[in-house]
Amino acid sequence: MRIIGHRGARNIWAENSLSGFRNVCALGVDAVELDVHLSIDGEITVIHDPLLERTTDHRGPVAHLSRAALAKVTLDDTLGETIPTLPEVLDVFGPTGIELEIEMKMDAYGNPYPGLLDKVIALVEARKMASRVVLTCFVPEVIEEIRAKAPRMRRLASVDRRSCEAFGGVDRTLQRFVDLGCIIAVEQSLLRLCVDRAVGIVGRDKLGAWVPNTVRDLDFWLGQPIAQITSDRPDLALMLRAARKA
Repeated sequence: MRIIGHRGARNIWAENSLSGFRNVCALGVDAVELDVHLSIDGEITVIHDPLLERTTDHRGPVAHLSRAALAKVTLDDTLGETIPTLPEVLDVFGPTGIELEIEMKMDAYGNPYPGLLDKVIALVEARKMASRVVLTCFVPEVIEEIRAKAPRMRRLASVDRRSCEAFGGVDRTLQRFVDLGCIIAVEQSLLRLCVDRAVGIVGRDKLGAWVPNTVRDLDFWLGQPIAQITSDRPDLALMLRAARKA
């Protein structure tokens, strides 16, 4: 069972922050999930939301600011840290063996960023980290683009109830992403309802749950026939996994 830190470890340290990424390296996670957007001048920026207000001291779309302007935006719950760029994050993880799940986010209007995927692929290939990177998205068309542009890189599709509503139900949604050769991570409350069906469609080796964060939920998923858990409390997940091996 692989343990993946969600946005670093967002229930312990500020999400998608350099300090959080540095700290999560010491936990012994198998992988870390993070999110990318583009600044107005084309810099790959690591932040979850397309808008700044939830996690910073500024407001408005990430895509409306230059990298220089974003460098003046302070992350909440940090000692003055600013929004990192993807090259800065790769500097943190480069020397480790930790894998990265990099999620392609949409802009504030729900559209893919033109050129974002190409920039991410070029950067991780230039850093010789492609074998350690999984490219992820909720959107099938983006997954199709990943398959076309980086066929040797692993792909992960995230699935929740909204996905299933849009794509015609859980079985059709899972099958659509299976046909695209994806690892599939399903929101945990949805997966609880259909775990046996999901294993049958996806296969246990390519199925994961996100984001269980309590001891009860984590212990439940550690006992299920899935391959990975993405959690905001990877420390708890790792502790429980170790206890099962003892």
